[in-house]
Formats: sequence, C-alpha cells, structure tokens
Amino acid sequence: MELSRRNWIRSTLSLTTGLTLASGIASRLMAAPVSKAEEEFFKTYKPVGKKVRLDSNENPYGPSQKAKDAIIKILTEINRYPIVEPDQLKLLIANREGVTPDHVHIGAGSGDILCEAATAYNLDGGRVISAFPTFSLLMNYAELFKATWDKVNLNEKLEHDYNAIASAIKNDTKLIFICNPNNPSGTLVDPRIVKAFCEDVSQRVPIYCDEAYIEFLEPSQQISMVELVKKGLNVIVSRTFSKIYGLAGIRIGYIIARPDIVKRINSFSHDIPVSHPAIAAAVATYGDDGFMSMTRSGNKEARSVLTAYLDRKKITYGNTVTNFVFFPAPKEGKHILTKMEEKGYLIRIWDYKETEWCRVSIGTLNEMNGFVKAFDEVIS
Repeated sequence: MELSRRNWIRSTLSLTTGLTLASGIASRLMAAPVSKAEEEFFKTYKPVGKKVRLDSNENPYGPSQKAKDAIIKILTEINRYPIVEPDQLKLLIANREGVTPDHVHIGAGSGDILCEAATAYNLDGGRVISAFPTFSLLMNYAELFKATWDKVNLNEKLEHDYNAIASAIKNDTKLIFICNPNNPSGTLVDPRIVKAFCEDVSQRVPIYCDEAYIEFLEPSQQISMVELVKKGLNVIVSRTFSKIYGLAGIRIGYIIARPDIVKRINSFSHDIPVSHPAIAAAVATYGDDGFMSMTRSGNKEARSVLTAYLDRKKITYGNTVTNFVFFPAPKEGKHILTKMEEKGYLIRIWDYKETEWCRVSIGTLNEMNGFVKAFDEVIS
C-alpha cells in the first residue's frame, strides 16, 4: 500500500485510536510490562529517590568525553534545524561499513525505526515472525495494524532456533525479526548459521536483523549481516547508539539496507527525526574504539560478579555476551521487583514458558556487588 506521508499520518492516528506518531508509540511500547508481575508492580509503583537502574540495558559509564564535548559545542546551533548534518553521519557510517550513504537511514533511536519498518511492511495486515522472548517493539507495533505475531520459542540454550523460524513461514508472512545477540537472553548464535538462514529465507521474506548489542563482542567476533546487504539481499541491519555508546537519552539509531528498502522505510519517518545534539554526539563518538574497549572491559568484569553469584546459587542462565543476564526467578516475580526496589534496585521480570524470568542489566562493579548482596537477601 503506497501512502503519502500526510495520508499515513491520518491513517496512523485513525488506526491507533488517537495515539501519537511512531516515536511516541515506540516509547510507550518500550516501557510496557512484559510480565504479569510487572503489570501488578507498576499499578502501585511510585518512583521515590534515585535507584540503581538495572532494567534498561543502559551503559552505566555514560557517554564518551568526545560525545559530551560535542554536545556542549553544538548548543549554540540548536536554534537551527539539522538539515545537512544527518548526511554527515550517514557518510561516516557508510564509509565504515563499506556501503553508500543511500544504504543508511537514521532515526530517533532504533526503536523509532523499528516502528517505521513495522508500518512499512505490515500496514495492511499479514504476519511477522520472531523468536520469543526477544525485543518485541516491532512486533507489538505491527499488531496495532492488525498484523499477527507468530512467536517461535528459543531453544534449550535460550538461543534463536532458526530451523523452527524458517518452518513457521506462511504465505502471508511479511517480515521476520531476528536479534543477535538476543535481548533478553543475551545469547549469540554462530554468525555462520545466521548468515545461511538469511541467505536462504530472505529470498522469500524480508529479514530485520537487530544488532543492537554486537559491539559488546570483541572486534574480531563482531560478524555483522551487513555483508549480506552489500550483496543486495533483502536484509535490514539495525544498530543503535543507545547501548555501548551510552547515548540512550538523546535517541539516535540507524539501519543499513538496500537503497530501495531504505527509501521505503524512510517514507514513514518524520521530516527531521533526530536533533542537533544527537547527531553531534553520534558523529563524535562513532567508532571510538578506546571508549568501546573500556566499556566492554568494565561490563565483562561487572557481569562476572552476577554470573559467579548465580553459579554459586546453582541458578542457570543464558550464556550471555551482552550487558544483561537472563535467568529463572528464584522467587515470585512481584516479590522480587518490590523488595529489590525497596533496596534501591530496578530490574525486569519476563514471562516465558509459564515461568517468571529475571533480566538484570549490568551496572558498574560497585553496583553489581551491591546488587548480588541485596538480591541474595530478597530471595533467602
């Protein structure tokens, strides 16, 4: 269905019964509870005082000094619209990834682009497939447009089961969403398996590949599906500045895809979706290997505090390579949420296979030492 931007706006407002446009809906869906425990917890939750936020997979070390300096410097320019600046960032990304700038689309965080993609591929219904559990924003947004979400459970290792995903394809499947490394399990599937899957399946169905956490891998392990985009395959690769770069609060992300796909998704974006400070910070910090190395090192050390604790308690967890850990809740989920909040810590609880699961983001070393002490008291 081909729609002008203005007609799409009218349709969006109508179909979503008065909800705001993509970025506003994205923020609502991203913050939505993912378990009955969270639904009950948030009914009475009233934020009081500063908490240790281990619930949003944020970078606890903040943005790089380069990003902070760039934001300060650009403040004198924020009376102007960022007209040409997005092209500068696109060129940087394109040069680093070995594509042309028309392969790159920028948005207000990867979540905003996920909603644009859901609209572009699912506006007239159809089906979208993903593993479950995974980062569900695209699928939740697609359901607003009456799309059907076909969920494929993770395997026993809490990894994507690509054979099962391929088997779930139907005649009206419009899009397949994959996340590697996966959120919330933190697990990584061998890129050779993902590549073979994408090469085969993308001939029938477009594939949206979320690589939000790929920079938490060591550089030699960061094998992206961008190589398939270069070959002209029907694959969309999503990245974000919200995670390892520590720019979650100013909202900027991007996709890399064939120019025709970029054009299709971009037709559902805002005229000026990203702010001057966001672009300036992204340009300054993009590819900052020293900062990313520091973050990876700190994350690995702090993560080991939690995984060592879980090992001692004989609590199983996904073999995480990211800045979060996913494990079965050893006590009732609402109890954990409530008591941990009282002790000053926020985490997430997920429902999966009739079991409650904790997803704990990795903070600083001191924060994780404090967390395991408080968590042990809560579950004892």
